[in-house]
Amino acid sequence: MLKLRLSMGGTKKRPVYKIVVADSKFPRDGRFIEKLGYFNPLLPKDKKDRVGLESERIKYWLSQGAKPTTRVARILGENKLIEMPAPGNNPNKAVPKKDRKKQEGETEKKEEKKADAPKEAPKAEEKKVEAHKAEEKKPDAPKEAPKAEEKKADAPKEAPKAEENKN
Repeated sequence: MLKLRLSMGGTKKRPVYKIVVADSKFPRDGRFIEKLGYFNPLLPKDKKDRVGLESERIKYWLSQGAKPTTRVARILGENKLIEMPAPGNNPNKAVPKKDRKKQEGETEKKEEKKADAPKEAPKAEEKKVEAHKAEEKKPDAPKEAPKAEEKKADAPKEAPKAEENKN
């Protein structure tokens, strides 16, 4: 499968890319079929030297079935060689990588809490139901306890009366 993609060149921390057509199985910076342009990301966006394209050859390779990568598709869309691709959705793009890990950890904790919250609510309801049932049983228990106490209280009263009768 043919791809229009970037092939990296330049020195350390100063990249310059070639826009090439290559088989998708070839290495990124390895063998390619034809060089179609260049891209220098270090230059400001308004400079003409930032991107150089051979539009005739690009149109030819697109007609032959070559598929551009997402970055090359954006470059070609900005130069009106193809339709501009839809923007991707990456809300964390502007956040430094170190901070992304912290945010991911926080969001996972929040999601866990949300997931645990519905589980806890039924347990709380069950406890309320159990407590309600226990309250229903509690009034029965105190009613029985005073009866036993009354019998004990009655017994000593009768005993002294019996003693009085003996005298």
